[in-house]
Formats: sequence, C-alpha cells, structure tokens
Amino acid sequence: MRKLLSVLLLIQFMACLSVSAQQIRESILLNNGWKFAYGHAGDMKKDFTHGTEYFTYFAKAKSFNQNQGPSSEQFNDSLWQTVSLPHDWAVDLPYSEEASHSHGYKTIGWKYPETSVGWYRRKFYIAAEDSGKHIAVRFDGIFRNAQVFCNGFYLGHEPSGYATQVYDLTEYLNYGAENLLTVRVDASTEEGWYYEGAGIYRDVWLEKMSLVHVAPFGTFVTSHITDSYKAADVNIEVRLSNKGLEPANCTVVNRVLDATGREVVSTQKSDITLAPKQEEVKLLQSVKMNNIHLWNLEQPYLYTLYTDVYVGEKLVDTYSTNFGIRKIEFDPQKGFMLNGCPVKLKGTNLHQDHAGVGTGIPDRLWEYRIKKMKTIGSNAIRTSHNPMSPVFLDLCDRLGMLVIEENRLMGINREHIGLLEHMIKRDRNHPCIILWSIGNEEWALEGNERGLRITKSMSEYVHQLDSTRLSTQGTAGGRVSLFGVDVKGYNYLRQNPIDEFHQKHPEWYSPVGSEETSGCGTRNVYYTDSLRGWMAPINRTAQDDNHIINPMARGWQFYHDRPWLAGLFYWTGLDYRGEPNPMLYPATGSQFGIFDYCGFPKDEAFYLKSWWTDEPVLHLSPHWNLSGHEGDSINVWAYSNCDEVELFVNGKSLGRKSMPVNGYIEWKTIYRPGSLLAKGYKAGKKVMVEKIETTGKATRISIEPYNTTLKADGQDIAIVDLTLKDEKNREVPDAMNEMIVTLTGPATILGYGNGDPGFKEIERPVNGETSFRIKAFSGKAQVIIRSQEGKKGNVQLEVSGTGLKKATQQFIID
Repeated sequence: MRKLLSVLLLIQFMACLSVSAQQIRESILLNNGWKFAYGHAGDMKKDFTHGTEYFTYFAKAKSFNQNQGPSSEQFNDSLWQTVSLPHDWAVDLPYSEEASHSHGYKTIGWKYPETSVGWYRRKFYIAAEDSGKHIAVRFDGIFRNAQVFCNGFYLGHEPSGYATQVYDLTEYLNYGAENLLTVRVDASTEEGWYYEGAGIYRDVWLEKMSLVHVAPFGTFVTSHITDSYKAADVNIEVRLSNKGLEPANCTVVNRVLDATGREVVSTQKSDITLAPKQEEVKLLQSVKMNNIHLWNLEQPYLYTLYTDVYVGEKLVDTYSTNFGIRKIEFDPQKGFMLNGCPVKLKGTNLHQDHAGVGTGIPDRLWEYRIKKMKTIGSNAIRTSHNPMSPVFLDLCDRLGMLVIEENRLMGINREHIGLLEHMIKRDRNHPCIILWSIGNEEWALEGNERGLRITKSMSEYVHQLDSTRLSTQGTAGGRVSLFGVDVKGYNYLRQNPIDEFHQKHPEWYSPVGSEETSGCGTRNVYYTDSLRGWMAPINRTAQDDNHIINPMARGWQFYHDRPWLAGLFYWTGLDYRGEPNPMLYPATGSQFGIFDYCGFPKDEAFYLKSWWTDEPVLHLSPHWNLSGHEGDSINVWAYSNCDEVELFVNGKSLGRKSMPVNGYIEWKTIYRPGSLLAKGYKAGKKVMVEKIETTGKATRISIEPYNTTLKADGQDIAIVDLTLKDEKNREVPDAMNEMIVTLTGPATILGYGNGDPGFKEIERPVNGETSFRIKAFSGKAQVIIRSQEGKKGNVQLEVSGTGLKKATQQFIID
C-alpha cells in the first residue's frame, strides 16, 4: 500500500512539473536576428516593387500571384544587414546642411527618399503544440508609418511612431514550421520638431496565451488609502477576451504578492461567461490590504497582482501586473503631495535619444540616464513630447522617479483620442506617473475658444480612462486653453503670468512649471564658437529680467519660494540631437541639457546638486585651461551648499563670501594659467576644498565603466566613459585627442559619442569590425559595448592613441 501511495505521489508530482513546464502565458523577446535593408519612398521599383502586384495587399488578404517582395516567404534577404533591436537606422546616415534643422541635419525625411524607408524581416518558429493558442506580436515602438505583415498577410498600419502596436497572428501562422514577420517603416514625415530616429527602436514581443485570457493591458489597479496610511482598499478592474469559437464559463481570482513573493491577500472568486469571439468584458473586484508598504521616492515599494483565469477547473491564464500604493495630490496651497507630505517637483524634460544609438536605447542605458538625473537630486521627469517605452516606466517605478507622461498630438478624432487612450490604458498601473499631459505648446489652440473646446474634451477622456490622476498641458503663454485642464502647465516664467493667475484663481490645483530654461551651453566651453557649433552658457551671460530665457537659478528660486507651485521641469535633463537653437549648422544637437548627450555633467548640474540634495557640493567654473584668453577679465563661479566660500586665484585670496540660499557666488579676476582654489565653510568651519589647475597635455586614458558584467543575451550593454588625463593624473578639460578602441571577445561596439553639439562623426562601426576610431571632446568620450546572444566569456576593451598611454578594461559576459 505504501509503495502504491509513493507511486501515486510521484505521478502527481510529475504532473505538477508538466503543468508548470508548460507556461500558461509566454512572452518571448524577438529583438535579435532581424534583417534590414533600405527601401525607397518615391520609387516602387527601388522599394522592392512593394505594392505593384496585380492584386495588392489592400485588394486580397494574400494574393495568389503575389510578387517576391519582402513580405513574401520566398524573398531572398541574404544580402540584407543583420541587426538587433532596438534599432535606429538614422544614426548611420550622414549629415547635410540642407537636411532638417529640427532633426539634427541627418539625411532623412522627404528630401531623402532613398534613406527614409527601411524594411525589416524576422523568421521565427511556432511549435505544432501551440495550435489552439492565441498568439500575437507586440511592437512597443516603430518610427514611423509602419506596415506589418506575417507570412505575406497584411496585419495593419500605424502612422504614429509612439504607439504600441499589437497584432493577432493566430490564424496566419504555420504551426510546426517557420514563420515570417515583415515590417516596412517610412520615416519621410516628421512627427515632432526634434530628432526622432527611424526604425523599430523599441522591443518586439511574441506573446502566446490561451484563447480565453486577460486582454492586452487588461488590468487596472487603484487604491484608496486610509487616513492612517497603514491600510488600503484596492480596486481591481480586469478586462477579459475570448478568442475562441465556443462560449467560456470563467472564474477569476486575483492574488497580491509583496516584494518578497509572499501572497498577502486574494480576492473572492468571480464567475463570468464570455460569448464566442467576445472582446474585453470588464470585471470588477476589490480587496482590503492591511500593513501596507507605501510607494515613495526613497522606498519605491512594488506589489505584484496575479490575475488567474479558470475555465471550469482548468487554469488557462495568469496575468501579472506590478503596482504601487501611494496617494498623490495637487493641493492649491501646499503644492504637490505624496502620501500626505509636500514634495517639490525637481524635474527635467527628457527626449529619447542618446549618443551612439539614437532612439534605439537599450534597457541598461535607460537605467543609466534616469540614475544620472537622480545624482543631482531630480525626482521627476516629463516625457517630452510623447509616451515613453514600457521599459522606461518600469525603471521609474523601481528607482523612485515621478513622471508626467505626455501625449503626442492634440485632437478629438479617432487618431488622436485613440493614441491618448492607448497611452493611458497601457501605463495607468505605473505608480511613478502623477499626471497625464494631453499635449505641448499647441500655439494655434492656446489662445482661442476652439482650443479650449478641444482641451476640455481631451481632459474629459483622461478622467473617464483614469479617475485617479489629473490632466495637464504644457502651454506657451496662451490664456484660454489652459482653463480646460486640471493642472496648469506653464512653459517658461516669462511667457505665463503665474502670480497673476494664482491671485485670480487661488482654488486651482497646484500648477507645474512644465518647462523652464536651464541656461546651459556646451560642456566645458566658455566662449561661443559658431563655426564649430559651440555655445557659451547663458547662465554666465547677463540677462534682462524680462528676457524669455531665464538663468537656471532664477527658475528654481521662483518655484522654490512659492509653496503653492508643485515644482518645475528644466529644459532639458540631457542634450539631444536636433533643435540646436539658437545655433545653426554645423551645430547638430541641442545644448539645453544639464548633462550633455553622453550624460557627462555640465557646470549647471552642480548648481542643482547643491540645492536639490543634502550631499556636500563645491564646484568651480570655468576650468583653468583657457588658452588664448590670457589677460582677459573673467568671472569665476562657485556652486555650493556651503555657508561661505573663499576663492584663491594663483594663491591670492579674492575674499570669502556668503552663499545665498538657492544661489551661487561670483568673483571677477584676470585669467592667467595656474590654479583656482576654493574653501567651503559651514558654521564657520572649513569642510570642503576644491582645486582646479591648468593642466598639461593629455597623456593618459582613464576607463570608467558603468558596469563590467553583461548577460549573454545579445541585448545587455556596458556603458564606458573615457577621460583624458595628464602626467599628474589631472583631467584635461579641453583635450580633443583621437583614440582607437579595440574589442576582443564575445561582444560588439554598439556606438560611441563625446557630447560635442557639433558632432558629425561616424557613431558606430559596421557589423563585424572590432576596432574603431573615436575622438574626445572636452576631455571625454563614451563607448557602448553589447553582448552577443548565447556567447559567454571574457571581453577586453583596449583604448590607445598617439601620445597616450594604452589603457585596458575587462568585462565578463555571463
């Protein structure tokens, strides 16, 4: 009997293993192994004769006399380039003075039909046992005007480059055989007025699930926190789909797990019947949670909701949702409140591109960029001017960064409202998001009643889709349309009568400074050079108090001193390609950033760090390598949170000065090579010393990796900063040396940059090259390396150059 019982238990155990081995819902990343080639926007013959069939893809689901274009399984793509996603092909294009100023003078757009269309093909295998499942593909971002095909069947079209696209593949697939995805991308038309890249620049997922399942982005978790902040009523909305041909009697249970994976609470079972092919039936459940952990900036605690769907007694779907419990308010008098406490928003605006990769930003690079903002005490990001990727929002959830997520285009018809709806439904479970922005600087709408009507309509859609958050809009001085949103968004002090509005409307939700000027220029450059595209910092230039461009300190002082203002968002956190205003070509990138295009800090980063963090700061500018300016009068600035700072120039004291709150200190002197020495005092005691010297020429290379271990998945990266130093190991802030980067081992050079706003270099080697020439700018450069799928081992990065001592760095691919 005991033997029989043991056998039965073993059979039961093996059955459990079998069930767990067969995942109920699978999400498979399809980022590696794509083929890419340029098409043509103006000549169908050069566009692989796409659309020239007798029966086109609009005429027949799949033409029986289909030509051999890229959407066909028979098409030969052996000569195409192999690429991994995320991929931005515009990075590889040359620059031209005739190209778009706003998009960084890259040779893409309507003037360049031969480089504005790209084709992607990706083969994948579907097992025979997957027959009977619902299978879909999800594109998180394609810029832009994408047409998607599977096995020659046309799936659909999305004009916007910022929308997540989900396509049902179930009926088009070859089960137990190879399948083909084809994507045609047309970036001929600009969607924004800043660099936007081109291609499949976000993740692609193959999703397998039961015919009865939770719909895409089909959960919405909200919470009402008790006055004690120790418990919460959690409300759960679930939308279910039945893709089958038979009705389904379903039971739904929701389970909440804490950050350790322990189940803390579950709902009662709810029964619901889904008709055949019934889409998105909504089910509501609620549960009480005690002893809750709040999501906040210091401890961004996340719970996971598991939604279990049964048909009869069989578990057919489990859908996971991360969420946080927190309370947000925009109090008319106290400003922004998080969990009952006032929190001043110390924000930046961010675009979505980076040196070496353009808009094709890998996950770890997003982490790097967000953490750069946190180093200066920033606690909020505005996604200018479009929805960001799910990866970005996941990281903000985990890192404790607040977000205003912004819609791309205002309007009231399906194309506009559909994008707004999709953004909110996709992202409303993210605790990091505090506001939905319906748009930015719609000059034709801001000052008239038509704009007010559109704004009110869009704001109402926001309320219907998410009753837990308010709407906002970035306005550039129009006094009419902003009455249609909940939280007024002011772009720049000098364009908006902020105090006047508050006096007239003290009942308004606490407004935000959706954009404010940083006053930055080119990193380590203090004299404008238009021929090179370099600009001296506006902060160091005397400004009229009524000038639209504010020095950085004026913006922070204004918002800090008014508790009824929620906070501000500087334009911008990092430099970005395109929009190099007020410069023209040869400048190719903006210089508004607090950090440059690689994430190297400018002087102004230390102003914010002084007043946005408790970390001791003492920073002097400019550097003291100002060759050619000997004898010139110059202002030396100190950014610090010390009480007092004393400055010595070449050993002579220029005096000890008090540091104004939220301010800086300035001394006037004559430039002569030598040194600057600053001593910082708190409560009368010296606590910090900062010294800057005129350096020798660069002779050494310092390699400073963000990380040295990578996953062997073909997706993970290492960000490597290179700094040029002299014989005394001092950073040389004006060094422009050329270097050779050589990589050995199972990794590739993904890209490089140096922060030069006049950058026009080749940013990445062609496939297979392991050695690459790069150039430093203002003493620095950055290299990004990427692992290879399935290849583990050690990697060595070697950097050398004429007159420079060779440096090496080891990495582990595991």
